Amino acid sequence: MPLDFERARFNMIEQQVRPWEVLDPRVLEAMGRVRREDFVPARFRKLAFADVEIPLEHGESMTKPVVQGRILQALDVQPDDSVLEIGAGSGYLTACLAHLGREVVAIERHPDFAERIRARMAEGGLANVRVESGDALAGWSPGRTFDAIAVEAAVDEVPSRFVDWLAPGGRLFVVRGRAPAMEAVLLRRLADGSIVTESLFETEIPYLHGAEPAQRFAL
Repeated sequence: MPLDFERARFNMIEQQVRPWEVLDPRVLEAMGRVRREDFVPARFRKLAFADVEIPLEHGESMTKPVVQGRILQALDVQPDDSVLEIGAGSGYLTACLAHLGREVVAIERHPDFAERIRARMAEGGLANVRVESGDALAGWSPGRTFDAIAVEAAVDEVPSRFVDWLAPGGRLFVVRGRAPAMEAVLLRRLADGSIVTESLFETEIPYLHGAEPAQRFAL
């Protein structure tokens, strides 16, 4: 019996995302509109709405729906906001961000991922997304600031260059630290330029390439 994707999407929101305290109606609407099943590898299509990380190529993975919902809610993206996404991966969060904000710049290290995301944005009629291929930790720079920044992978320590890309009033979501004590945080730039950090929840997700903890050698 074929999977009823619309029912599965509804159940994902009502049985996973909403119970994890994601209650923003705009976020729930965006997650309900984006066809998550189109952003997973074909062999995992029936797992698109499961509460698991889904494997992607290059050893990468697609974040659980509940975590993506919390990212979207924490960033509180407004219709006139400019958004930067670091590590676009499957492109699902990219599409959700595009439904919420004015424009999205997505940076992805793997060129084939970036090309696939461009195709999916075009198929979905999302003309407010620009996808760039590059490494946000080495060489690539947007040359501007953003109202919201989503980092969909963990870092041992928050790179200062990511913080520099925040506009006044801007918000940055990132998961920092080392397993099993990783912490999702929201960094906010105040009008005077200072940064305040809010602890959101504990989770564990893979590291952004190049942002892993330095190896410690024991003598």
